[in-house]
Amino acid sequence: MIAQIKADVGPVDILVNNAGLMKRIPMIEMSHTDFMRVIDVHVGGAFNCSKAVLPDMIAKREGKIINICSMMSELGRETVSAYASAKGALKMLTRNIASEYGEYNIQCNGMGPGYIATAQTAPLRETQPDGSRHPFDTFICAKTPAGRWGDPEDMVGPCVFLASHASDFVNGQILYADGGILAYIGRQPK
Repeated sequence: MIAQIKADVGPVDILVNNAGLMKRIPMIEMSHTDFMRVIDVHVGGAFNCSKAVLPDMIAKREGKIINICSMMSELGRETVSAYASAKGALKMLTRNIASEYGEYNIQCNGMGPGYIATAQTAPLRETQPDGSRHPFDTFICAKTPAGRWGDPEDMVGPCVFLASHASDFVNGQILYADGGILAYIGRQPK
């Protein structure tokens, strides 16, 4: 794929590793095969694509790699052991690429979305048969200072920053766009 892109338009200047897979299964019910599939899509995919573009970036002495990480690399929650493990590994792959290739003016950073209103999270936001909000939807909105799920558009600005020269001295960092959820312990009960 990278060879075809290089032949058609030239070497890759900016790579965004965004492949993902979610399996919401309690750990003791998840097969090793399913667990490793999640790891392979998130971490193996980013490894393979990064490895493919790095030689040209090294030769040009310039490049940007943005790994779509997650706030789940910082938090645990039931039924997402594979996803959280994959995002934790991707966070460390990000830091390792930055460490190994920063001397070539290559920046590798992560974008860490919070809970975003996408097709993947739609089941967690569905209105219940009685007309009430899904309990997880209520939970997330209460735990997020912004009081809402993020929109995909909320990710654009942070990714543009990481892809631009404005971030030339930012390397190995995870930029969390999570509405403040990682900074917030929650409201004190009254």
